[in-house]
Amino acid sequence: MTARIIDGKAIAAELRARVADEVARVKRDHQLTPGLAVVLVGHDPASEVYVRSKHTQTQAAGMASFEHKLPDDVSQADLLALIARLNRDPMVHGILVQLPLPKSLHTETIINAIDPAKDVDGLHPNNAGRLAGGLAALSPCTPLGCIILTKSVHASLEGMNAIVIGRSNLVGRPLVQLLLNENATVTIAHSRSRDLPKLCAQADLVYAAVGRPEMVRGDWLKPGATVIDVGINRIPVPGGKPKLVGDVAFQEALNVAGAITPVPGGVGQMTVACLLVNTLRAACAIAGLAAPAV
Repeated sequence: MTARIIDGKAIAAELRARVADEVARVKRDHQLTPGLAVVLVGHDPASEVYVRSKHTQTQAAGMASFEHKLPDDVSQADLLALIARLNRDPMVHGILVQLPLPKSLHTETIINAIDPAKDVDGLHPNNAGRLAGGLAALSPCTPLGCIILTKSVHASLEGMNAIVIGRSNLVGRPLVQLLLNENATVTIAHSRSRDLPKLCAQADLVYAAVGRPEMVRGDWLKPGATVIDVGINRIPVPGGKPKLVGDVAFQEALNVAGAITPVPGGVGQMTVACLLVNTLRAACAIAGLAAPAV
């Protein structure tokens, strides 16, 4: 058996097209242009590339894009003042502060300062709490993308056994809540879990989000399982450029899984697309409009 490759690039492109259609509709029917503000502190090359991608895709979807680039040594007070202005700005419906922040800034304080209604990263405690309670909330973009990718294989996740490997606030924990909302049966595993291969072998759905290159081996998997690989790791190649790999040993998993996301070309493609979804949803909610059809 050779696993089906889940084409994150194609699925993300389709999602962005649907978002663009909905943006055009709310502009036409309600004179509302969703606006996303991205705040970048410092000059981290990977973050700069990511922010450029967000800017390009936001504009391509017909939204307003606002970029705020701040120096590494910006004070916490100045950053909080910017967030307060964005919270009050009626043209801004989504606020994203690019992480990680310099060590001089207190990340939790910055995130907590964002208006929960505009928290399109889904990290504010209000949104995290609502998600945990099974209530409507803005969800972190990567877990949301994981669910959409899974549903490209399975129309319903109800009753399926899922394992989430990794318990970060950005991916693992919110992904568990989203899976519970889909009526899946969920195990969350981590560095102190005992007999991880045995836990994986029981799962119909495997989500790897630990940041350890190729940790999940092919012989850990239940035959036919759907594998969503969230990891992006750079490993050295003798005499060449570093190679991108996920948290799953891809070639091994191909011979066991029923479907699997590649790295690159899988989950990473969905994160910005889901950011656009969250911005559109936030804009409609703030304007008192019905939820968009995305």
